[in-house]
Amino acid sequence: MTPSSVLILGARSDIGRAVARRFAQSGASVILAARRADGLADELADLRIRFKVAAEAIEFDVTDGEAERFFDALPELPHTVVMVVGLLGDQPRSEADLDAASAVMATNYTGPACYLLAAARRMAMRGSGCIVGISSVAGDRGRQSNYVYGSAKAGFTAFLAGLRNRLFRRGVTVVTVKPGFVATAMTAGMKLPPLLTAQPDEVGQAIFTAVTKGKDTIYVRPIWRLIMAVIRNVPEIVFKRLSM
Repeated sequence: MTPSSVLILGARSDIGRAVARRFAQSGASVILAARRADGLADELADLRIRFKVAAEAIEFDVTDGEAERFFDALPELPHTVVMVVGLLGDQPRSEADLDAASAVMATNYTGPACYLLAAARRMAMRGSGCIVGISSVAGDRGRQSNYVYGSAKAGFTAFLAGLRNRLFRRGVTVVTVKPGFVATAMTAGMKLPPLLTAQPDEVGQAIFTAVTKGKDTIYVRPIWRLIMAVIRNVPEIVFKRLSM
């Protein structure tokens, strides 16, 4: 099923823009939700001119606790809601600064979960829709190098799985997306292995395909499924000695 409309939460990001382009290409109307939404004029003009679709931008902050107000203010509930928001953070800083750790947790888990709960309730009442959450392979197992970020993504992954099971009989699908490395502004300056690194447009296409085909959980590059299966099965007595 091709969605008629999509709401992208976190649309200022590289992945958010790529998702917007891919859905607009199919003819879906697009709502870009982001902080400083008034700065998205160029993106809106591009979507309207290139794809001949309706496009608008609205203000959105995933940590503001205003999910109910946000959805109540929408003129119409879109078919698909895509949660793109994420904050990688810095592990040493998170260990030393609880405010920094809280920001990572709130941006990657509690904030997105609350907004998607509000969307889910409305979709369940309508009896249709699709929710997409971008999680991370970092949530597949806690690692010493990024356990604050990874734990938040693990929680988000579990939330999406439970939500998917809850909504299964209500006509609402829930897709969990695990991109692995993505070449974006957030990862700029990092040395990323080309074989494991997706491009934003690749992620946008993978999400669109997952929505239209009713997928549950996808790894944007399938090799990540194998890699994480190996990592998950390393015995703890060995794993804790690894510098990962």
